[in-house]
Amino acid sequence: MATATERTTAQWQALDSAHYLHPFTDYGDLSRKGSRIITRAEGIYLWDSDGHRILDGMAGLWCVNVGYGREELVEAARRQMSELPYYNSFFQCTHPPAIELAEVLTQLSPASFNHVFFTGSGSESNDTVLRLARYYWQLRGQPQKRVFISRHNAYHGSTVAAASLGGMKPMHGQGCLPIPGIEHIEQPYYFGYQGDLGKTEFGVECALALERKILEVGVDRVAAFIAEPIQGAGGVIIPPDTYWPEVQRICDQYDILLVADEVICGFGRLGHWFGSEHYAIRPDLMPIAKGMTSGYLPMGGVLVGDRVADVVINDGKEFFHGFTYSGHPACCAVALANIELIKRDALVERVREKSGPYLARQWATLADHPLVGETRSCGLVGALELVRDKATRARFEPAGRIGTLCRDTAVNNGLVMRAVGDTMIISPPLIIDTSQIDELVALARRSLDITAEHVL
Repeated sequence: MATATERTTAQWQALDSAHYLHPFTDYGDLSRKGSRIITRAEGIYLWDSDGHRILDGMAGLWCVNVGYGREELVEAARRQMSELPYYNSFFQCTHPPAIELAEVLTQLSPASFNHVFFTGSGSESNDTVLRLARYYWQLRGQPQKRVFISRHNAYHGSTVAAASLGGMKPMHGQGCLPIPGIEHIEQPYYFGYQGDLGKTEFGVECALALERKILEVGVDRVAAFIAEPIQGAGGVIIPPDTYWPEVQRICDQYDILLVADEVICGFGRLGHWFGSEHYAIRPDLMPIAKGMTSGYLPMGGVLVGDRVADVVINDGKEFFHGFTYSGHPACCAVALANIELIKRDALVERVREKSGPYLARQWATLADHPLVGETRSCGLVGALELVRDKATRARFEPAGRIGTLCRDTAVNNGLVMRAVGDTMIISPPLIIDTSQIDELVALARRSLDITAEHVL
């Protein structure tokens, strides 16, 4: 394998264009621009093949919680690969890393979670959730309870089942999605709401949309409601405080499973081990991934609450579901080492008590920028709403153009910010310190200034 310096940027770009189909990419646009070639990383910073240093404001894809260059994780993988590089969990077999990780995860999670099903990604985790919830109701003698309710603009992965659970129209437009048995309701996106309700009333009203959908579909047909505590890829949608308590009440009243998708919010992102704890909700299933290994190796899972696990274990036979890499030993070893690092460095407490509140204060200073209609953050996620008119919240046309411009300007300026339409979002590594938060905010402001020069 060639090292990063053995080819020029242009050579890497040519090979990339000739052979590599990127995820979520307009291939024609990429071919015209050429890929940015990332060659190394350390801490919260990336370097590209031209030597430019870039602050990774997205922690990869929401996942590099402990930062780059952690030799403890590299060594954990090396040690496990030298001892047992792979074995499967089929045929009544297992291995120590999977057993130990399952124990550790259930110790970190709320008391009602004592089992975990391992997968290779968040998408696979949500496929598992769909299969598991429907199997649970089948075992309960209610096989007609198979409908999942999700939210518009939600993201739960990109496999067929996970993309169907998500509510993103561009994804649904490719491949005849969603599959049958999945319904969607409005998201609790207050900035995008154009009505007369205050935030408190809006939160309740959005939750009541779940109740209306349950009654429309039929109580005896609804299996579960799935949602992220905070919608990540949907644009860092932080629900009003009144939203989740009402959702919990509705799920309890109508006896449907509550699935909290913790793929992004889990492992410290909101200042708790899981986002469900931040909102004091009681989910039955929690899909996990990303921060579990800090992205060093691919891994996911589903934390299964006792309500579901007891039925599946005691009343069921064989669960015909699983993956070649379920509980991969090297991935489990890295996850264990990663969790130990998060504990040792008190990163969850650090986000809750120091870096999260500091980011909130500094991020809010961007509200005075002429392009910014709103700033919001929670823990170490944040969003900026880009608008043409701050008073009316009117957007630029066409939708998404200014967001893309700001994203490209930011990375050229040394900062990874992601654009969701015309919403700019961040999710930096949990190791970020206050001086680096200052740097991030200064780079964001500079990027906004340059963007404004082109559109105002």
